Amino acid sequence: MSRVMVLNGPNLGRLGSREPDVYGDQDLSALRVLLSEEAGEGVEIDLRQTDDEAELVHWLHEAVDAEAPVILNPAAFTHYSYALRDAAALVTKAGLPLVEVHISNPHAREAFRHTSVVSGVATGVIAGLGFDSYLLALEAVRRRLSAG
Repeated sequence: MSRVMVLNGPNLGRLGSREPDVYGDQDLSALRVLLSEEAGEGVEIDLRQTDDEAELVHWLHEAVDAEAPVILNPAAFTHYSYALRDAAALVTKAGLPLVEVHISNPHAREAFRHTSVVSGVATGVIAGLGFDSYLLALEAVRRRLSAG
């Protein structure tokens, strides 16, 4: 069985109630169900969320050690966490896919959200499509795994 780590940063534990006009009205439980159904047989979705930068960094290290691809929504850490950027680089340097996702489109929001320190080391970036951003990332990860 292949495991895909779906890692989410700060405030995403409040999905469904936090700014539903921006992030939608579904929570992480709904995202877990959606991704698990889409993943199909033989793919385990390991969905996690933390408000702690260090914990997110450790999870990326865990992904490298487990040789698990990553779908990463760094949330606010996107814009300034060089520690997270360096941990994400370890994933891609290990030859594993790491797809950065965002529910909203950061480029259509406040200017400080326009810069991602993570994008430069990610395999790809998908943003602005709600939970479909995660589904498209999962498809990209599956294709890379089947090609490799």
